[in-house]
Amino acid sequence: MSKKLIIKIKKDGTIEAETLGIKGKKCEDYIKIIEELTDSKVIKKEYTHEYNETEEEEVNQELITQYN
Repeated sequence: MSKKLIIKIKKDGTIEAETLGIKGKKCEDYIKIIEELTDSKVIKKEYTHEYNETEEEEVNQELITQYN
């Protein structure tokens, strides 16, 4: 899944932001970006199920055979 940052600005001026595809505590890294982009401070956080998941990293492992 691709990573997305969704920012909604409501008519009353409040801002809602949501991250998609960002697992674990990495979503916290985006809070500072959201605050900078919107010139605001986060006053309430709600976490989705992705917060409790870990991001899988693809690792390529080569088998090395050593001949004596």
